[in-house]
Amino acid sequence: MKKILYLAAFSLFLSACSGEKGEVNVDDIVQSKDLNQIKTSREIVHKEYEKLVADLAKLDKAIAELDPNKKNPLVKTVTLKDSLFTHYIEIQGNVETKENIVISPEYSGILTQVYVKAGQKVSKGQLLARIDDGGMGSQLAQAETQLALARTTFERQKNLWDQKIGSEIQFLQAKTSLESQQKVVSQIKSQLNKTNVTAPFSGTIDEVITEKGKVVAPGMNLFRIVNLNNMYVTANVPENYISQLKVGAVVEVYLNSLGKTYQGKVRQVGNYINPNNRTFGIEIALPNPDNLLRPNQVAVLKIEDYKNPKALLLPENIIQENASGNKIVYVVKDVDSKNTAKAIQKTVELGYTSGAYVEIKSGLEPGETVVTDGAKSLKDGINVEVIK
Repeated sequence: MKKILYLAAFSLFLSACSGEKGEVNVDDIVQSKDLNQIKTSREIVHKEYEKLVADLAKLDKAIAELDPNKKNPLVKTVTLKDSLFTHYIEIQGNVETKENIVISPEYSGILTQVYVKAGQKVSKGQLLARIDDGGMGSQLAQAETQLALARTTFERQKNLWDQKIGSEIQFLQAKTSLESQQKVVSQIKSQLNKTNVTAPFSGTIDEVITEKGKVVAPGMNLFRIVNLNNMYVTANVPENYISQLKVGAVVEVYLNSLGKTYQGKVRQVGNYINPNNRTFGIEIALPNPDNLLRPNQVAVLKIEDYKNPKALLLPENIIQENASGNKIVYVVKDVDSKNTAKAIQKTVELGYTSGAYVEIKSGLEPGETVVTDGAKSLKDGINVEVIK
């Protein structure tokens, strides 16, 4: 923009002088359409222009150095001090529970009763449904009658044998008959128990999959039962973090679907490295006081992998890079009573970044004052005015 102004001023100068004797009139030369004369005149004008620009630059520099009213760049600063710095790795995981199963029957038959509905809380062992036993109840009654007879016969034979009356073989036959009939009753009861569908653990019936009156068989799905009291998160962690993860380590678990962060603890660290992706599995026990966690929710784990109790931290956006690729910041020194100071360029080595802050590994010391605002236009050694 300055050069355009200089050229315009120079053109006005030529126009003002065009009427004087011996001066070159640019308009006349252009209208002459003499190419050689136009090129020659251009070279003359260009040299005068370059000289004018150089002279103006010298004048501007002199004014800047001598003007007592010249304003220094305004900057804001922060004083460095030791701070606790913690760095985390972020791993995606899934919320799970071991008590999330689909209940299937152990017996084939017609589903005669369904005692629960979706959303109902149940206790371990509670009866959920009943399957028609196909006459097995009658078989049990008959077997129990025969068992009572076998028991009476055995007791009488035992009394006689205790009195040394009767033969040993009669006593042994009665004992064998009793034991055999006891096994028959036990087997029928076991089969009959399979007609009762019960809850394997306490929880909530999440879904009733079948209906009363349907014919069911082993392997068919009847109910889904879920317990949300024993939630955990599973994740696969890169193997280079295996030394940082121990059982009992605290992990921050963020659920994006809830917008909430939970504190969990590592309860299991895998002993196997997956050769396909070089990761190992972990489990983090997770409290669920509000019952908001659900199986298969996506979780983001923040796992601490580095801590420095005496770190020097700076906002990442004030770090600049020079032509050599070095990271630089500006510090202020010799602040006077008018808040005027000198800006000194410093090369720094960066460490970990967390959020908006970066750790300074070297190049700065505690107590130094670093420019945070206004650093983009600074040069090494320039005077600045510090805004308090």
